[in-house]
Amino acid sequence: MASARPRPRDPFRSSERPRILVLRALGLGDLLTAVPALRALRTAHPLHELVLAAPSRLGEAAAATGVVDRLLPASAPARGVPQMIHWTGPPPAVAVDLHGNGPASHLPLQALRPARLLAYAHPATPRIAGPVWREDEHERSRWCRLLTWYGIPADPEDLRIGAPPGPSPAPGAVVVHPGADAAARRWPPERFAAVAHALHRAGHRVVVTAGAGEGPLARQVAAQAGLPPSAVLGGAADVPFGELAALVAGARAVIVGDTGLAHLASALGTPSVVLFGPVAPRLWGPPRVPRHQVLWHPGHLDRARPGDAHGDQPDGRLLRITAAEVLTAVARLPEPVRVPERPVAAPVL
Repeated sequence: MASARPRPRDPFRSSERPRILVLRALGLGDLLTAVPALRALRTAHPLHELVLAAPSRLGEAAAATGVVDRLLPASAPARGVPQMIHWTGPPPAVAVDLHGNGPASHLPLQALRPARLLAYAHPATPRIAGPVWREDEHERSRWCRLLTWYGIPADPEDLRIGAPPGPSPAPGAVVVHPGADAAARRWPPERFAAVAHALHRAGHRVVVTAGAGEGPLARQVAAQAGLPPSAVLGGAADVPFGELAALVAGARAVIVGDTGLAHLASALGTPSVVLFGPVAPRLWGPPRVPRHQVLWHPGHLDRARPGDAHGDQPDGRLLRITAAEVLTAVARLPEPVRVPERPVAAPVL
């Protein structure tokens, strides 16, 4: 009689270290804007295991931060909040809500019975005595302020990650990324093509990047710019994070809308030109330094969120940006300063 198959090892139950659980089940840009807060948690709790609840596709990016020990797969459609976190073993020593504000993200963490829960205050969860949520606040500052309120110093400017090991697939190229999750943040492809064409004519190597499903858009931009099909990277699927990070780390510049690739350029210190429309750069923009040029044309009375960031039409403020402005901004960028490579790390499991 065959012996019973052994049960798979539960890595959580085998850990003897106290654990911190951080909920940030969003996209690449969201992960990178949380790096200062994650680094502060690592500094404050150097002996804890830091577990990030996030989509499994972010495993390699989470490892690249240098502070996350393990990724616990968690996601929900359309930037929603996971209704349940599949946690096993003893309750977390600390649970941290870096996902949002209110019962949708508080309750799944409370259900795990952590010894300590760090989150913003909300009337619907009165047992959480956190700080007051502010709508008009930069995303990096928001989460650092949360931790500082709980006695954990955090610096929103501490956002850099090390360059990945290995060579860039296109050293010194100008990276053009025409895609975005929503049409509201997608600059017209013919304008991206005009910029790419002018840079190509000026002697720059231009690479057009595409996320999953963005292949037709990227190929349209490349064709209209007079670039060969080989200039397109990605499209059928996302570019693997290690390859994408190597490309951005070795790039002359990145031209991009308000997307995750803009935050990757900031994290790696690569010069960038970032185009904003429905949301002000003071909420999601790069650091205010010369290597990052921000273009935004709000109306006289526009608020920080004057448009719908997830709308199905290009935002009017984004359409006010011209190709000539983008080329002028590229010309103003300083030469890149390369950051040291990070050590080769195992993927976060």
